[in-house]
Amino acid sequence: MLLALCGLVMLGLVREETGTEAFFVGLGLAVLPAPAVVLAFRWLGRAHPLPWRTHAFVLAWGACAGALIALVTNSFAAVWLADIWSRPVDPNTVAALAVAPVVEESVKATALLLVLVFRGRLIRGPVDAVVLTGLTATGFAFTENILYLAKAFGSDRDEGTGAAVTVATFFVRAVFSPFAHPLFTCMTGLGAGLALLSRRRVGRVLLPVAGLLLAMAMHAAWNGSTVFGPLGFLVVYVTLMIPALGFTVWLVLWHRQRELRTVRETLPRYALAGWLSPYEPLALGSLRSRRVAAEFASYHGVRADARRLRTYAAAATRLALLRSDAERGRRTPDFARRERALLDHLWQDRALARPAFAHSWRLVPPRAPHLLPAQPARAAAPGGWYAPPQWWPRTPPPGQGHGYGQGAGHGAPPPYGRTFPPYGHSTATYGPTGPMSHPHATAPAGTPTGAEGTGQPSGGGTYRDPWVPPPAQRRQEPLRRRQW
Repeated sequence: MLLALCGLVMLGLVREETGTEAFFVGLGLAVLPAPAVVLAFRWLGRAHPLPWRTHAFVLAWGACAGALIALVTNSFAAVWLADIWSRPVDPNTVAALAVAPVVEESVKATALLLVLVFRGRLIRGPVDAVVLTGLTATGFAFTENILYLAKAFGSDRDEGTGAAVTVATFFVRAVFSPFAHPLFTCMTGLGAGLALLSRRRVGRVLLPVAGLLLAMAMHAAWNGSTVFGPLGFLVVYVTLMIPALGFTVWLVLWHRQRELRTVRETLPRYALAGWLSPYEPLALGSLRSRRVAAEFASYHGVRADARRLRTYAAAATRLALLRSDAERGRRTPDFARRERALLDHLWQDRALARPAFAHSWRLVPPRAPHLLPAQPARAAAPGGWYAPPQWWPRTPPPGQGHGYGQGAGHGAPPPYGRTFPPYGHSTATYGPTGPMSHPHATAPAGTPTGAEGTGQPSGGGTYRDPWVPPPAQRRQEPLRRRQW
């Protein structure tokens, strides 16, 4: 409600300053580049997608509260400098170089600070921080573009220059540099994200400050390029903006691949315990496999199943990052509770996820540089493609298969006189219902047993199905969906 009020006040101030006609022209032109920038940031964060409410909050903060605070502060600063500034330099130039970068980058960084304070467990590294700060700056740039484009249209109308100023302003702000504000603020996000990964207190304190100062310096250099005319703009654009954009995109993509690698290396622990099927850890560590699995779920179910599968993948990624942070010694408050909540969420949607990821496994076999813990070397097929160990359940052929602990399952015809629930729904209780309820309840002949052959603890030659959680982790009471 407060952000909506700030947005209405901001739009009212712009309309009063530029006029109704110019305001609507500026609004229509400012809308054009915004969706592309928003989609680009959402694409960067698709390995660990954050809730859409968080994205909407930072967008609204930048477009409404941040823009309003910056407009009021910059206006007062320009008036104050005009009264006390006696040097030949234009006070508006001083405000653009010294005041605007500090004020605007500070208010944009406030959105990330609020998310860290109230929803800090959602941000797991530089990728999440860069996505949030970039979306904040995108909202801020959208509102600022309305103001500048409306002023340009009003200048053309008053001076009778046609649409020359409006076209020039649109090309500079919406075509050549729609990433300018997001790029500046991403420096703050990089500093904050790297601070989250730092194990030293000095790094956790200095990295966010260094990122914010770098964002202010880049913003000041960009504003100063207009003082030296078109040549200064081209010099700053070619020597600063383009290299900084390329380096930032490369660094974010590298960290995204690192997160996916963490998923591939960490989730096999839960697969060995039975929380995940054998094919999920590496399938979840590939964005292409996730897309294929979502298409499979949407084709065999409804569109909501694809959204549930994406939520499932996000929960699995968050679980892998949470576990990795704990194993590396990072402070993880309420680790046991958060891990259990994520595991419960994955368990509830297992009937939807397992057939979909098994399908994506067959269609897009992911490459894995690391095998599962305690896995025999012969489990890797020729050519470097990952293959599950021999003692894991095999991928059922089309039309034949087994479900999870109950009867014939997905892919097999139901017995005479019985019907199975629709795709994505399971009537199975939490865990198996009997010692022989699973098709693989007993080990095949020649199956390796013990810690050396299977990664399972020695148990007198007995075989425990990796799809079934250990007895200590089974629960018979109904599960409740928890907030994770």
